[in-house]
Amino acid sequence: MEPTMRNDQNGDQNGKPGSLREYAVVKRSVVVGGHKTSVSLEDAFWIGLKDIAMRRGLTLSTQIASIDTTRRTGNLSSAIRLYVLEHFRTRAASAMFIGERQTPSTRLTPFGSEIAATPPVLTEPRSDKFSV
Repeated sequence: MEPTMRNDQNGDQNGKPGSLREYAVVKRSVVVGGHKTSVSLEDAFWIGLKDIAMRRGLTLSTQIASIDTTRRTGNLSSAIRLYVLEHFRTRAASAMFIGERQTPSTRLTPFGSEIAATPPVLTEPRSDKFSV
C-alpha cells in the first residue's frame, strides 16, 4: 500500500500553511517486506523519495524496501532521509543529468523548479576579516 498525500490548497491536513508543509513531519503507513510499518518524514523527503522511485520505475513500497535492506542505521526514517540526500547530492555533482540540460541562465533544484544561476548581489562590501 503506497502512501498518499492529502493536502488541500491552503495547507496540509493539520492546517499549516502550504509553505510550511515541506517542513512538517508526515507519518505514513507503508508495506515493507510484507509487513505494514509507519514512516515519519518531512514532506520534502516524501516528494524526493517519490521522484526517485518514479525515475527508476519502482513503486514507493519497492523503493523503501530496497532502502530497508541496505540501511546501516536502525531507524528506517533516518535511512530514507540519508538515501534521498545522497541521491540528490550525487545528481547535483554531475555536470549534466541524464536526459536533462542545464542552461547558463538557470539551474534546476532536485525537484525540477528553476532557480537563478546568478548569485545574489551583496548590498554591503564583504569583509573576510574577523574582529576579535
